[in-house]
Amino acid sequence: MKNIMVFERSEKKYLLTKQQYLKLREKWENIQIEDKYGLTSICNVYYDSEDYRLIRTSLEKPAYKEKFRVRSYGIPTKDSTVFLEIKKKVQDVVYKRRIELKYDEAMKFLKNPQEAELNSQIAKEIKYMFQIYQLEPKMFVAYDRIATYNKNNPDIRVTFDFNLRNRENELDIGVSDRGNLLFDDEMVLMEIKVNQAIPLWMVKDFEELDIKPISFSKYGNFYRKKIMNNYYKETSKSMDIERMYKLCFQV
Repeated sequence: MKNIMVFERSEKKYLLTKQQYLKLREKWENIQIEDKYGLTSICNVYYDSEDYRLIRTSLEKPAYKEKFRVRSYGIPTKDSTVFLEIKKKVQDVVYKRRIELKYDEAMKFLKNPQEAELNSQIAKEIKYMFQIYQLEPKMFVAYDRIATYNKNNPDIRVTFDFNLRNRENELDIGVSDRGNLLFDDEMVLMEIKVNQAIPLWMVKDFEELDIKPISFSKYGNFYRKKIMNNYYKETSKSMDIERMYKLCFQV
């Protein structure tokens, strides 16, 4: 039987400068402990309809939204473990439902989900998404992550993502983790993952360092960047850099 995993939690995201990141890590040196994996490259391929219906809907900020992706930790080989994930968000609560498979098994499933023998509840949900949206691989997204947990409360998890990158060719997590950077290497995306409210001591540290929450989707921002690039190619128009940044990333 394949491993089936279900997660429910609240997630908050923050875009940090390198200086903010270093100061925060210094403050939390004895509070947030790095997990045993250290710096890890995470590879994803997002699936969507031909007209990008899922991400376009998501960017409209509805009360409910969903995505589907295949994920690996590092570049997978034939027998590596990968995850088929449905990620749903209702208001501020994130629900992640995923199946753990070997890379070869996952690729076979994704080629023709309706014919796959997997019939768990989550597998049926994935098959349904493929059927109603006619899902196909649309974008590879990777980043390098440091994950930490609170030494007094392991349910408080903080991750730091570096070198957010994407590509729209070779849409296979087994090829490589190369891609075009979203930001320069001075920016760090932080995610706070908790079961309840963010603790007050974190809030005070954020206020001291002028760190504010943002609405941020990796796939969504790469999609925005794609649209902006197409706009420039088609119109040959220039745009003020600050305005472009706000349009693309809504910081």
